[in-house]
Amino acid sequence: MTRSVTLVLAALLALVQADLWFGKGGLPRVVQLQTQLNAQRAANDAARERNTRIAAEVRDLKEGLEMVEERARTDLGMVRPDEILVQISATRR
Repeated sequence: MTRSVTLVLAALLALVQADLWFGKGGLPRVVQLQTQLNAQRAANDAARERNTRIAAEVRDLKEGLEMVEERARTDLGMVRPDEILVQISATRR
């Protein structure tokens, strides 16, 4: 009698453990989710690097245009259509 009760309890314990390990939320699902997480992290890192490169390009383009405009103003004397150029020359005594 005790032996059969022990066997039934062991069988029930094995069923519960089997469901925990191989059921809906078991070990294979955890491995699958871990693989997906690693792939998503790699994709996020690649996207973050691409975004950093694009931000640097935008910054360079903005600064580059400002430098071109400044050079055109100082070296070539160019002005915008709605501006008036006033030059003050220093007189030496």
